[in-house]
Amino acid sequence: MPETTRETARAVVRKVVADLEKRLATRTRATLTGALDRSARVSRPRHRDIDWDRTIRANLKNYLPEYRTVVPERLVGYGRASQSVKKDIVLCIDQSGSMAASVVYASVFGAVLASMRSVDTRLVVFDTAVVDLTDQLDDPVDVLFGTRLGGGTDINRALAYCQSRITRPADTVVVLISDLYEGGIRDEMLKRVAAMKASGVQFVALLALSDEGAPAYDREHAAALAALGAPAFACTPDLFPEVMAAAIEKRPLPIPDMATHQ
Repeated sequence: MPETTRETARAVVRKVVADLEKRLATRTRATLTGALDRSARVSRPRHRDIDWDRTIRANLKNYLPEYRTVVPERLVGYGRASQSVKKDIVLCIDQSGSMAASVVYASVFGAVLASMRSVDTRLVVFDTAVVDLTDQLDDPVDVLFGTRLGGGTDINRALAYCQSRITRPADTVVVLISDLYEGGIRDEMLKRVAAMKASGVQFVALLALSDEGAPAYDREHAAALAALGAPAFACTPDLFPEVMAAAIEKRPLPIPDMATHQ
């Protein structure tokens, strides 16, 4: 692309990205900050930090029917998120042409997540090759201009790279965004996902991150992932913060019934 045309395109893309960030950033930060606070549970909370719902459930055995009350022997409270990194998030994005909208949204979300001190975000894109774009996360426009859509797909190779970068599995969330048409080694891909989950990694597979819904996708691979406890489903950008919050807290993902593929 000629430099003058490239600069014009960059200006247009920057405006679109800025609009997306404005729409998505505030809710994403608020939702994930709350999730990080809640995931840091403490056993001797101050009164204002008590999680009453979990406290009551944890003490149901102490219910006194004559008084119609629960005696809370053990308090469960919200921790207070510190400035240190508490969660590692890896966004692993398929570059195939059908995933174009997902790359745009994931780049924006990657930049938003990278601006949060309480998470450490890695952005990886792949076709048959794997490229780590983490050092460009401060500028999603550079990420988009550095991404070439198309080519084959080797999910196994991409996941192998992501797996090699995981140092704290119990505190890591891996989000694979792909239509799951695997050109690499299928069994190795599934073994890799199983190994990551067994080590404590939270694994989320998104068929699309777009307003349009799911593209064509490999139903057999989606079912195989679901059998491993990593259901594959489409996700709109507005729902993505809730999905990430659920993954951080290690609770069931808010999967829309119509988009769930078991």
